[in-house]
This record gives sequence, C-alpha cells and structure tokens, in this order.
Amino acid sequence: MGGNPVKRPHAAFCTGRIIRHVVVMAGTGAIGLMAVFIVDLLNLFYISWLGDPAQTAAIGFAGVISYVQIAVSIGLSIGIGAITGRLIGAGRIEQARRVASSFGVVMLGACFLIGLATAWLAAPLLALLGAKGEAARQATTFLEIVSPGLPLIAVGMGCSGLLRAIGAARISMNVTLMGAVISAMIDPLLILVMGLGLKGAAISTILSRLIVALIGFRCVLRHGLFGWPVRTHVLSDTRLVGQVAMPAILTNLATPVGGVFVTHAMAGFGLAAVAGQATIDRIVPVAFAFVFALTGSVGPIMSQNLGAGKLDRVRQTLVASLWLVAACVAVTWGILFLTQDIVVRVFSAQGTAAMLIHLFCNWTIAGYVFIGMLFVANSAFNNLGFPLYSTLFNWGRATLGTIPFVWMGMRFGPAGVQVGQVLGSVLFGSCAVMTAFSVVRRLHPGDRATEQAMPVIPPPQSGEAGMIELDELDHST
Repeated sequence: MGGNPVKRPHAAFCTGRIIRHVVVMAGTGAIGLMAVFIVDLLNLFYISWLGDPAQTAAIGFAGVISYVQIAVSIGLSIGIGAITGRLIGAGRIEQARRVASSFGVVMLGACFLIGLATAWLAAPLLALLGAKGEAARQATTFLEIVSPGLPLIAVGMGCSGLLRAIGAARISMNVTLMGAVISAMIDPLLILVMGLGLKGAAISTILSRLIVALIGFRCVLRHGLFGWPVRTHVLSDTRLVGQVAMPAILTNLATPVGGVFVTHAMAGFGLAAVAGQATIDRIVPVAFAFVFALTGSVGPIMSQNLGAGKLDRVRQTLVASLWLVAACVAVTWGILFLTQDIVVRVFSAQGTAAMLIHLFCNWTIAGYVFIGMLFVANSAFNNLGFPLYSTLFNWGRATLGTIPFVWMGMRFGPAGVQVGQVLGSVLFGSCAVMTAFSVVRRLHPGDRATEQAMPVIPPPQSGEAGMIELDELDHST
C-alpha cells in the first residue's frame, strides 16, 4: 500500500476553544465551497461575454435543476458526516469506517440513477420552469452533458463530509480548490477560444468534478475512513445514516424547490429578468460561502461533543455560529454596496438585469442574516437528533415563506419578486433559531433527550471480521 501509514481518526473537537474550531472549520469549508461555486460564477462570467441573452438565461434555467441535484448530494453528505462524526466522538472507530463505506456505495448508486433520470427528462423539466426557444434548447444540452456526472459530486461531497468529520478541514478545502483551479483554466479555453459556449461550460464542469472526486477519495483512503462494506450490514448502516440523510435531503431540497417558483415568476418578465436572477444566484454562494459552510462544517463539532456528552460545548458552538453569520453578512453587504456598479459591468447586465443586481446589493442582501440563522439552526437539528425540525422550517420557508410573498410581489414586477423571496426568510429564520436554542436546553447528560438524539447503532465490528465476512460472502455467491 506504499510508504504512507494510514492515520487513525479521532475526536478532535471535544477539546480546545469552540470559536477556533468553528472559524477553522467554517473558514476552510467556505474556501472549499467558494471554489466549487466560483466554477458556476466563471461559467456565467464567460457566457455573458458572448452577448447572447438566451445563453445567459439558459444558465439560470439549468442552474435551478442542477441545484436540486446538488441539494440531494449535500443531504447525503450531511448524513454520512454527522453519523461518522458521532461514532468517532463515541470512540466507535471501526464501525464509523464500515458505515462510511456501506453508505458510500448506496450514495453513489442513488446519484447515478438521479443523474440519468434528469438527463432524460431535461426538456420537460425546463418547460415547467417557463424556458422557451433557444434558452430551453441550450439549457437542455447543458443538463444532458452534466447530469450523468452527478455521482462525481456524490463522491466529492461525501469524501469532504468524512474529512470534516475528523477535523481534516484544510485537506477537505484543498480537494475542492484543485477542482476549481482546473475549471478556471479550462473554462475560457472551451467557452471562448473554442467557441463551444454553454456546451464548453458543461464539459468544464464535468472535468472539475472528476478531479475533486479522485483527489477526495484518495485523501479519505489515506486517513483510514473507509473499510470494506459488509454486505449483511449495508441495509442497517444505510438505515442508520438515513435517519439524518433523508430529512437532510428533504431540508436541502426546499431551497431549490422555492427557487423553481421564483424562476418561473421571473420568466414571466422576460429573459433579462431570468438573467439578472441567475447572476444573483451565482454571486450569493460565493459571497456567502462562509455562511453556507456553517451548515456542513459546524455539524461535526456538535456531533462529536454530543457523542462525548459535552453539551455545554454544543450550545457554545450554536452561539458562536450565529455571531459569525451576522459578521459575515455585514461585511459582505458593505463590499457589494460599494462595488455594485463594477458587478453590473463585469456581467454585462443591462435593463431589468442591472436593476435586480442593484436592488440586491442595496437592500435585499440584508435578508441573508435570517437565511444564515436558518442554516445554523438546521445544522443543530441535523446533528443533535432532531432532523425533522430542519425539514419543517426549510419547507416552511420554501412554501409559506416564498410562494405567497413572491405571488404578491409579482404585481410590482421583477423587483417585487426578489423582495418577496427575501421577506419569508425573516420569519422562518427567527423561529428556527429560537427552536434550536430550545432543543439545546432540553439536552442534559443522562436524560431521554440525549438518548433520543443518539440513533440506535448496531453493535461494533472489527475491520478484520468485516473483511473475513465479506470474503466468505463473495465465495458463497
């Protein structure tokens, strides 16, 4: 196996300053996330240079479908990271490796089927969003190329979640950075020099995800986070991770589903409105990468301390995360407020598209304080044994907090749609945080709340026993 010894995972977050763990995990996670979403931003940047509104709008339409796919992958990676981190925190190292391997196989298969189905149904799905003509054709081509590569996202995000579960935040960051660097080099070559347009952006996206998947898998193997999956335990291991992953998937699906309604509403005001919304949708993940990273990065800190019974540190993690969200939004608001004219020029935005970008940079960006609060609360719910709460709050925001407000906002044009989208987050973000603090207060060492937060886990099994059992099963078939 080479000269590099396999490292043993350990509970890194049960000691040391909480604020430092949160900053390091979310900070490195933010850089990694920023690298992933900069790929999308660069795609839009180069496509906007072509001066074709249909291609710019096509990125917006295809992006809505892609975000639904990515939401599933994020939910699966949250599940595998949360359960693995909890097992490691409780000292069940061998079982953590087996569970990671079992669910990794299931994760790969599920994303493969979803990717194929999306490629096959791309045209009718885009029609439901209001895509027509050349914009619909371009978006369909993009999804038909990119969607079959969804398993690559599953591998990359799953490995990143496992690395964060043991505190290897910098390694997780470097994995995604490499993919972004590759994409940044290939994008202008394929889109502009070779004149492939949106098709070139799709090819670049696939290559980037392949690099992330290969490097991530290699790093996970080096850290000893994968064992041999045991066939007789795959079902029970999948059920275990599924207790967190399925509600996390439902939770993460809420945001893109709400985005479907917003995109459909914007489509009624023309391609310029869709292009403006597409530009904002790609600026937000980069500008608020730190806030988004908190959802996945803070989870292992909470789950390890929960597994170790250190509940005071769980509450400290929640408080520190909220302060960091507020600081991040304030800094980002200031930067975008001062540079909004540059942003409009860089993306060649005109008319309605430019108006929407100015509105975002001036006012509606403030709503991300409450969206960040919702993300932090979701992380607490997913990792403390109450994942259904995050599902309810996210879907509440995506439905009751989006549809009525956007529907009323449509009377005031595309600006009203954008304002309506943000207003619902104020109510649901505030309520979610209050509920998260209530959940943390109910966790006391030795009481039933703590027991419920820890799902039923099968008896541990050694790696050697797992390999012997797998070998016997292979020879018996």
